[in-house]
Amino acid sequence: MIGLSIVPALLRDKTGSFAIETAFAAPVLITLALGTFEIGSIVSRQQELQSAALEGETIALAVNQGAEIEVSELEAIIRDSVGLTDDQVTIERFYRCDADAGTVADPLLCNTADEDAEIDPAMSAATADGETGEAEAEPIVSSYIRIRLQDTYTPVWTNFGVGEPLEFNVDRSVMLS
Repeated sequence: MIGLSIVPALLRDKTGSFAIETAFAAPVLITLALGTFEIGSIVSRQQELQSAALEGETIALAVNQGAEIEVSELEAIIRDSVGLTDDQVTIERFYRCDADAGTVADPLLCNTADEDAEIDPAMSAATADGETGEAEAEPIVSSYIRIRLQDTYTPVWTNFGVGEPLEFNVDRSVMLS
């Protein structure tokens, strides 16, 4: 019975209760604070990459209006603005011929005639009597640029075996003409 008489005495004693409550609450609060910080860093990095892609779009559209810049210079501007490596920034030009669903890497490929198409004599450049008929219409070539940014972020909580590194992939396509 001596063991049971100690229980009411312990329940009345309030010294040390703060330390016990803190021992339970502190790890939870620290984990929440760390998670909040990491989520903020993740959102911030995604926003930086989106801003860099927008900067690239803006420069590409300015170049389309008469300014001059090489693709390698545009890659360097984007790479330096967000601290990426050459492998993490890719800029490529591509073209669409007329209203085709597919794209081509070279605008000269839009001028190739379809080998299976039948040629209408009325549409040929020269008729049998030497007069010039209607010429075949030039294809409409639309010019595009694609900006791809890739990055990896490793949150602190992966050190504790929770989760894995996050992959950021920002892909923007802009029609120039």
